[in-house]
Amino acid sequence: MAIALILHRVNDFDTFREVYDSVAPMQAAGGVTAESVHRMAGDPDNVLVIHEFDSLDTAHSFFANPELRDAMVRGGVKGEPRIEFFD
Repeated sequence: MAIALILHRVNDFDTFREVYDSVAPMQAAGGVTAESVHRMAGDPDNVLVIHEFDSLDTAHSFFANPELRDAMVRGGVKGEPRIEFFD
């Protein structure tokens, strides 16, 4: 199992969450086996997303998908997200 931790700021959490929820089929097709979304206490537009995958290769492939980057832009992600992979 592999885990990806994604930390990023968003313009508006509600907008981000709407787009995030709309890409659930892309997540499933990309190998996401479990996911969760968390807001930083005291800073609700600072978001932590946790995705689980069967392998690191699957995780890396998912994050290389240009459709994911498009979704991040639509969701109001500011700058480049910090993405950490754990095995």
